[in-house]
Amino acid sequence: MIVDERTVAFINSLDSGNTPFLNEIEKEAKKTNVPIIRTETQSLIKLLLAMKRPVSVLEVGCAIGFSTLLMSEYAPDGCRITTIEKYEKRIPIARENFKRAGKEEQITLLEGDAQEILKTLSGEYDFIFMDAAKGQYIHFLPEVLRLMAKDGILLSDNVLQDGDIIQSRYAVTRRNRTIHTRMRDYLYELTHNPALTTAILPIGDGVTLSVKNK
Repeated sequence: MIVDERTVAFINSLDSGNTPFLNEIEKEAKKTNVPIIRTETQSLIKLLLAMKRPVSVLEVGCAIGFSTLLMSEYAPDGCRITTIEKYEKRIPIARENFKRAGKEEQITLLEGDAQEILKTLSGEYDFIFMDAAKGQYIHFLPEVLRLMAKDGILLSDNVLQDGDIIQSRYAVTRRNRTIHTRMRDYLYELTHNPALTTAILPIGDGVTLSVKNK
């Protein structure tokens, strides 16, 4: 927990909630132990979509499609969403959820390794949501920057690793040290890249909010 648990609970108690269908998908995800974005992160996404009103959205990592559907619900009419997922067991569930929501025309799901798929994409995206394997963010970044529109927004989730990111790499478990190092590299690159203006926010498991400079 990055922020005091009572504070988070109070903030979330004020959340206006989602549509019944999104609530159903969220309940199904929790029942099957599929990680989805936290309530406070959902609120931030809704706010950013209302402010930016993107025409095109790119999501790296959709799992069973909850965050994708959240964005499709709160993005302006006509917004197109492209999402990438590698985990084979979750892809058919995501596709079925998109079908259930009647969002098949709005959402394009690309299957496979995001690092390879990103290289094949062209055009510009107004809003990009990074929510895939944390250790791969730094590898995805060059292509993500290429695809970001001027004044485009990049939101990256789970960047503070439940607070572990502030620890020495030797204080985290050996199996997590590579992810720890790569995430620190990612945070440094976001905050020092002259093409970006970035803030690190202690929301959920930590997010970064970056805007591509003109």
